[in-house]
Amino acid sequence: MAKKAVKKATTLTSQRSDEEEMAFAAATFADDKKAEDIVIMDVQGISPVADYFVICTATSMPHLKAIRNEVKDRFWVEHNRKPIAVDEKMESLWIILHYGDVMVHVFHKEKRDFYALEELWGDAPRVAWQPVVPVPAAPAPKAKKVAAPAKKAAAKKAPAKKAPAKKAARKK
Repeated sequence: MAKKAVKKATTLTSQRSDEEEMAFAAATFADDKKAEDIVIMDVQGISPVADYFVICTATSMPHLKAIRNEVKDRFWVEHNRKPIAVDEKMESLWIILHYGDVMVHVFHKEKRDFYALEELWGDAPRVAWQPVVPVPAAPAPKAKKVAAPAKKAAAKKAPAKKAPAKKAARKK
């Protein structure tokens, strides 16, 4: 088996092509729904149908649907793009979203192993891509606890003394 070439990703967005940006976006959208084993393949000059394949794995039917919905919805909201072709028959366990220059393949694990697109398109270099890990916000400085003003203790009332008249009445 030939070694797979890895195309180095540039760090500056402006140095990437629009197609590569779309592929990175699709990978990010899938990653946001916890897709596994996300791969971007540069199939320019190899495939007549797209310039980039984004391939990822879902672990269950609901997960497959969630990844599909996330990619479709976010491409529409963030890029104003709908897929030009869709094959989303759930029973096949393989969903394809075709955005022209980018094809997104969402596989159930067993089907990804069966179809082995990475081997089928083995001549295509992989594009280095890493999910963006959100940087945790620095914890807010803790406010100094200010001691509450001391409460005044309620003054206890002394029991009332019996009136002397009652004492005198008892002696009689």
